[in-house]
Amino acid sequence: MEKASVLLIEDDPFLTRAYQVKFESEGITLATATNGEEGLAAMRAQKPKLILLDLMMPKKSGFDVLKEMQQDPGLKDIPVIVLTVLGREEDVRSTLELGAKEYFIKTETKLDDVIKSAKKYLPSH
Repeated sequence: MEKASVLLIEDDPFLTRAYQVKFESEGITLATATNGEEGLAAMRAQKPKLILLDLMMPKKSGFDVLKEMQQDPGLKDIPVIVLTVLGREEDVRSTLELGAKEYFIKTETKLDDVIKSAKKYLPSH
């Protein structure tokens, strides 16, 4: 199996499918995980070039995933784009302090904007 260049950690199956279709149409391989624990395991196994991370998920939140990534030398340099419904300033600030590169509020963001942002972190695109 080809290694995915992007890992989406998202618990909403509809949104996950929409991202899969959109990224694949752009020629970008997308792997998925449905919670933070699965996401961390997938990161360690696949070493993606970019993580798309939801914050509100079962088992481990996106905040916990970011904290664990920061403590893991093999993961801390992978760029993370946060995709969430949380729009409070303190949520934005804390994710950026934990190493996230960008922060998108799902209800205010088009899929094309996420793709454009993702391409900045993918060397071949």
